[in-house]
Amino acid sequence: MAARSGKVTVVGAGFYGSTTAQRLAEYDIFETVVLTDIIEGKPEGLALDLNQSRPIEGFETTVVGATTGTDGSGYEQTADSDIVVITAGLPRKPGMSRMDLIETNAKIVRQVAENVAKFSPEAVVIVVSNPLDEMTALAANATGFPKQRVIGQAGMLDTARFTHFVAETLGVPVASVRTLTLGSHGDTMVPVPSACTVDGKPLADVLDQAKIDELVDRTRNGGAEVVALLKTGSAYYAPSAAAARMAKAVAEDSGAVMPVCTWVDGEYGISGVFLGVEAEIGAGGAKLFNEPAPTETELAGLKAAAEAVRAKQADVAEL
Repeated sequence: MAARSGKVTVVGAGFYGSTTAQRLAEYDIFETVVLTDIIEGKPEGLALDLNQSRPIEGFETTVVGATTGTDGSGYEQTADSDIVVITAGLPRKPGMSRMDLIETNAKIVRQVAENVAKFSPEAVVIVVSNPLDEMTALAANATGFPKQRVIGQAGMLDTARFTHFVAETLGVPVASVRTLTLGSHGDTMVPVPSACTVDGKPLADVLDQAKIDELVDRTRNGGAEVVALLKTGSAYYAPSAAAARMAKAVAEDSGAVMPVCTWVDGEYGISGVFLGVEAEIGAGGAKLFNEPAPTETELAGLKAAAEAVRAKQADVAEL
């Protein structure tokens, strides 16, 4: 077992945040995982519970809980974090779009980002609060960090959903399926069937176009489907797995190629916007990585997504 090092903070101890903290602790690669929340005692209680699972699961990472105030109190426990995962904000209720959360969550994310910048000025920030693309842009502005050090978790989750649906439809192992989604987390998501394969064969060779379109649509609405079934709260097992894997790639400086929301400035003929693309993830955050060119239709979808999120990201700068 390699030596444990570094500190990762998860802001927000709801289902998403607490599950992310659990996954990060169980990797057993960090010295410390800090879990924060504004609900007094909640993060401390969850940390105590997680620490008591260590002898059973066999990990040594220490979990620390910290209640934080909107005035920045409590954030000193997160000081000098290498990575900060921001999950803070309200989840969706049935019938809500991610955009319905924008004003409420903008205030929360801005306040969190300012405290992160103050206490962990060298951190890589992973944003998971919704609406994702807008909150990632907001966190980058509020921290003032170099843009490659602020990345949003969306594509990892969306590709996982797409992969699951394809594997389930065909009755094949998920490991044999590779999918890709770009664009935004939401209505302008751009699944890229041309880059999708099953056992190395193009997706179009194993599924007809109508079925592919149906699965693309289901992927686009993947979060809403879960929200509608749960009735209270939103998805967290798959989203936390995605955020934790991104944090792991940063911690290990692995250069793993993942679809994430990152600053695009010139790639694909798109400039000056946070957008879902494939990037290498390492200690410095995201480095853009150009995949084989998407088809003309897919590229048009990506450009349309860029313009849609660009307008919203401009709005959010004022919130």
